[in-house]
Amino acid sequence: MNIFVPIFPEILLLALGVLILILDPFLKRDEVRRPFLGWFTVGGLLLILLLSLFFARPGNPTLAFGGMIRFDGLGFLFKMFFLFAASVTSLFFMDEEKLAYRAEAYVLLIASTLGMSLMASAADLVMLYLAIETASVPLYVLAGFLKEDDRSTEAGFKYLLFGAMASAVLLYGFSLVYGLTGKTGLTDLALYFSNFDIVVAGVSFLILVGLAFKISAFPFHFWAPDVYQGAPTSVAGFLSTASKAAGFAVLLRLFVTIFPVVNADWSLILAIVATLTMTVGNLIALAQKDVKRLLAYSSISHAGYALMGVVAFSQLGITSVVFYLIAYVLTNLLAFGVVLIVGKTTGSDEYPAYNGLSRRNAPLALAMLAGFLSLSGMPPFAGFVAKLYIFLAAIQAGWIWLAIVGVLNSIVGLYYYLNVLKYVYLFRLEGEDEEKHPVPVSRPAAVAMLVLTVGVVLLGTVFGPWFGFAEQAARSLF
Repeated sequence: MNIFVPIFPEILLLALGVLILILDPFLKRDEVRRPFLGWFTVGGLLLILLLSLFFARPGNPTLAFGGMIRFDGLGFLFKMFFLFAASVTSLFFMDEEKLAYRAEAYVLLIASTLGMSLMASAADLVMLYLAIETASVPLYVLAGFLKEDDRSTEAGFKYLLFGAMASAVLLYGFSLVYGLTGKTGLTDLALYFSNFDIVVAGVSFLILVGLAFKISAFPFHFWAPDVYQGAPTSVAGFLSTASKAAGFAVLLRLFVTIFPVVNADWSLILAIVATLTMTVGNLIALAQKDVKRLLAYSSISHAGYALMGVVAFSQLGITSVVFYLIAYVLTNLLAFGVVLIVGKTTGSDEYPAYNGLSRRNAPLALAMLAGFLSLSGMPPFAGFVAKLYIFLAAIQAGWIWLAIVGVLNSIVGLYYYLNVLKYVYLFRLEGEDEEKHPVPVSRPAAVAMLVLTVGVVLLGTVFGPWFGFAEQAARSLF
């Protein structure tokens, strides 16, 4: 095996970022030639995805670069949908005027994607921490990218402060692990943490705090609503999907490899966290009147659903988490895409901005219907199959009460998703002729929305192959 194959996507991402910076000064700042930057980024990311599928697919799990990288199916699958999420986000960047013509925005997105790819395959605590910071720092900048917008600068500052705090706690946990064992490799550490005692509980708690921030799990979810609302909508979509998936990739690898989560005590702690995350996210979402804040609390609740698969601690549990994240990335990017398009036209993210959307732009309303029904877990969309497998994994592992909590929370979620769709299909623009107030969709956004809508429907109907990929990835972890 070529020494560079395990980091083939990362090398190409680095090259793409450098190439964008080199090309930028030679591009004129007019509307005809400037969109080339966005299309170039999208094309580059998709090319990296295709080349990786053909030339860098893993065989049997192996360690590379002195044990720093684990080259296996789980890491590879996560890398592929980070690249997909980044390419879709680049299309949405082209629809936001203050991001579309800024090369540094695309480079920051690529840098964050590179960090997430390393997070998914890191097999050493040092590499893992460096990867987390590489993924996080560009996102702090992107969240506060709109310097003239007070909400955006506030979002960036809050995200930076809370992120720095979570990173410090995580790093402290890593330092204690090294202090106790003298090792940083994940496979080496598994030998030292075979019993669940007060030391293991304390260390794993510190690490869980850092990772709970990344996936916005209760009680470390408080940053998400303000950051999602203030950040550019396309950035918020990437934050709520790829960033969360990267956090789960680390959580799966760390807690399955090192810590004995099979122990009833630790599984119970994670089950309580999952319950509180689902319930708090859904209940607070009920009171929202801003769709971006609604999606922020919705994303918190979805972290709780995904945690159910981690609690199950079985091959079906891990498979269901991976499949859930694939479905969630597609669905939430679709939902944020609708918010971006409507917000750009109306200048508002409040519910009344969606009045009569079904008559102002019927295809966009259908895309929103697919996205929101998928988030609520309704058939025949991706969210239904994903939730079904998560609940099945919990029941199979004996966590019947947790599955019941998940079902009840899904009913609550269905209410507030349908509440938004009520504005889309039932309400009318007050005192306005709806035909005179269409909601136009740009070409890049239309491409993204079409791909995502087809993906959400496809994953909910022809789910066998995708679940097979998730199963192969989970098997490589065990």
